[in-house]
Amino acid sequence: MSELTAALGVGAAVILVAALAVRVSVRLGLPSLVLYLGIGVLLGESGLGIQFSDAELTQSLGLAALVLILVEGGLTTRWSDIRPAVGAGLALSTVGVLISIGVAGLVLHHVLGLDWRTALLWGAVLASTDAAAVFSVLRRLPITRRLAGSLELESGINDAPCYIAVVLLVGTEPIGWDAALLMVYELAVGALIGGALGWLGAQALRRAALPATGLYPLAAVSVCVLAFAGGQAVHASGLLAAYLSGLVLGNAKLPHRSDTLSFAEGLGWLAQIGLFVLLGLFASPGRLLDAIVPGLVAGAVVTFIARPLSVALSATWFGMPWREQVFLSWAGLRGAVPVVLAVIPLSQGRPGSELLVDAVFVLVVVLTLVQGTTLKPLARVLGLDSAAQAHEVQVDVASLDELDAHLLQITIPKGSKLHGVYISELRLPPGATVSLVARAGGAFTPGPTTRLQEDDHVLIVTTEAVRDAAEARLRAVDRAGRYARWRGETGTA
Repeated sequence: MSELTAALGVGAAVILVAALAVRVSVRLGLPSLVLYLGIGVLLGESGLGIQFSDAELTQSLGLAALVLILVEGGLTTRWSDIRPAVGAGLALSTVGVLISIGVAGLVLHHVLGLDWRTALLWGAVLASTDAAAVFSVLRRLPITRRLAGSLELESGINDAPCYIAVVLLVGTEPIGWDAALLMVYELAVGALIGGALGWLGAQALRRAALPATGLYPLAAVSVCVLAFAGGQAVHASGLLAAYLSGLVLGNAKLPHRSDTLSFAEGLGWLAQIGLFVLLGLFASPGRLLDAIVPGLVAGAVVTFIARPLSVALSATWFGMPWREQVFLSWAGLRGAVPVVLAVIPLSQGRPGSELLVDAVFVLVVVLTLVQGTTLKPLARVLGLDSAAQAHEVQVDVASLDELDAHLLQITIPKGSKLHGVYISELRLPPGATVSLVARAGGAFTPGPTTRLQEDDHVLIVTTEAVRDAAEARLRAVDRAGRYARWRGETGTA
């Protein structure tokens, strides 16, 4: 009982400190992920003396955390944001991964003197852009939708092919032409399972009248975790299944969507904190000195050779200009995923895997600090920042089952062009009406001449038939103001 009490106390304290570290990291301009790693190192053998070196447990817990991070990424990604970037995102996460593995393996074979299989294994470990790093850093940047969509889609999908490549390269059997067929099978079946379970889960949740609002987020996340388990059970990609099921669910107009997204976001933060603290705890600072040179060399190869080539050969086909390609190349953030992937050969006792883990740890810390702190200035220099991107209104929906109607809930954010618009100028479709406005601690029933203001909480009742049109009109006015139609803004993309 005393051990359980101590473990719960330490865990709660770590989470509280890590949550406060987010605010500190924002003020200092540092990615919070680095602070989480630092907390783990301070708790470990060189700090408070907690001994932790179980590679198999680290791998298992790391994969579990990665699943939750991918679920959160899928649930919170809007299809309208990534739709313009589907082609580029898919190319980067498949063809781009293979190019990155090949180029990195080729260069590391000659520069570090690694044998071919080990060099390609290093390339596979380092080819994945980290979902946790991208979701936590990228979504605070006001960049264009196509760029954000490309990076989010890539980081959500490319973990799967990288994981498959690492598993293949860790073994000792010769890799033949059938390895390509195996990868295609795992990705295709994983995508089918994720899409199917996401659709089925959405249909069930939209029709179910659950007795408590808090059950909807639990059910949604459970569907995604079930997709992961189902994919793994048939030897397909469970990681891809989890992400795609979340993507389908997150765009399926679920009841109490805002509650679901908030729960998923909190779960994602918990997974990130636990994962990075765990990896910091697992690291051995005493060995890192020997890994500095290999880590920096590998980081330079991936950042300045493999990543730019993979982006150029993948994105050029989709008409992506050079400025966006430069940003995509630099925004290929590495985080926890490479460390988790590097632990796989260590857990299986592969020779030289300890150096790989240490080198990847060094590389991740350096690249996260350098890239994470320079993305915003780079976007500004390249002319790719888009201030309006960070202020779009979010529409929440609660189902009114007996009336065949829905209650839309929005909060008007800073910078929204809904500010100053009269209720009559919203021009909502017949069947949708603004029923209540909450402002400055009070609430009132608005009239046609009521002007909306920033930070207003607005409730809109709409029938099922016009719900989509009402949401689209709200987003259109949010983006382009009262003259949205004249400016060609429909709110649907």
